[in-house]
Amino acid sequence: MSLPCPESPLRVALYEPRIPPNTGNIARTCAAFQVPLALVEPLGFSIDDRHLRRAGLDYWPHVQLSTHSDFSDLCGQLPARSRIIGCSRYGGIALPSFDFQAGDVLLFGREDTGLPDPVRERCSELLTIPMPGAANAYGQGGVRSLNLSVACAIAVFSAGSRLGMW
Repeated sequence: MSLPCPESPLRVALYEPRIPPNTGNIARTCAAFQVPLALVEPLGFSIDDRHLRRAGLDYWPHVQLSTHSDFSDLCGQLPARSRIIGCSRYGGIALPSFDFQAGDVLLFGREDTGLPDPVRERCSELLTIPMPGAANAYGQGGVRSLNLSVACAIAVFSAGSRLGMW
């Protein structure tokens, strides 16, 4: 399925998502903010999955959705001005300091493994949401990560606001 709205100032892409309710909630966020959503296969569920549909409720007709056979397929369909911004819990520019540009694609990795190194290396930039209550490098003493759908909503709202989308 090809990309909808080629001139969108912002879009979200999920790399091999595994959990239907997370994807459904992200689809709802994308519908609410009119941000296209791209899903990079393989998916851990069917798009017709009842849990996915339930999480998105009756918002699915408002989601500008595309699916892509792999990461290269997604990259090949993006407009030339697009930057792929890898969203990661580590190693990125802090969200409050990030300089968004029209055409940016917020790329989120799998819930269990995040973005693999070969995909991270193809990103124009990496973005991190600062968490004052974060766990240490050994995963102790705090929160290891945000839920994928929560992280996506935070990043979409912040990026869209700075891009003047609303």
